Amino acid sequence: MRHAYLIPAYQAANSVGQVIEGLKKLAPEAQVLVVDDGSTDDTAAVARLAGGEVIRHAKNQGKGRALRTGFAWLAERGFETAVTVDADGQHRPEDAVRLAEHPVSPQALVLGVRDLARDGAPKPNQFSNRFSNLWVSWFSGRKLSDTQCGLRRYPVAATLALGSTARGYGFECEMLVRATRRGMSIVETPVSVIYPPKELRVSHFRVLADPVRIVLRLVHTAATVRRGR
Repeated sequence: MRHAYLIPAYQAANSVGQVIEGLKKLAPEAQVLVVDDGSTDDTAAVARLAGGEVIRHAKNQGKGRALRTGFAWLAERGFETAVTVDADGQHRPEDAVRLAEHPVSPQALVLGVRDLARDGAPKPNQFSNRFSNLWVSWFSGRKLSDTQCGLRRYPVAATLALGSTARGYGFECEMLVRATRRGMSIVETPVSVIYPPKELRVSHFRVLADPVRIVLRLVHTAATVRRGR
């Protein structure tokens, strides 16, 4: 099975290099693809210096669009699975490699499941995750434990075939609804999350506005995607 690591990145010059180096240390021959989503800092240069392959959007288009760009690039080169890793350093490289090597079928969607309270996530983040879990589980028709974790293993061709056009953070939640409605196997596995001190955190996720946008996107998805089709 050919698998790769896919890192959507925006204004991540201070962290993306360490993310790539951590992956390369454990999987030196692995393909690490960074999609620089219109950054105005040195994200692309730092990623290349650390050993990543870089695709660049001329302007910021959102995390979902960056992921779709990465999946399309990997599909053209014959990669079967892609482990998505956030560029901010919150995911342990050991967990990413474990997802890549998970023994479940490469056609399954493998979700990292965090323990946010144990790992010290800010209270607004914990609330946002519970809110999204409730709605995504309802629209999916099955209980899902962590619908916002960016550490996942996607079946590349099957993911593209699901046809999402979501551009922002709603992509990851929408994919869960589309996957369950199309009968894709979903496997959950525990992972850790690393939260740096507050003054060092870099996140573009808005803990109030983005979950509301996600729910609106899910309403659209539920109305247009039928089960088993």
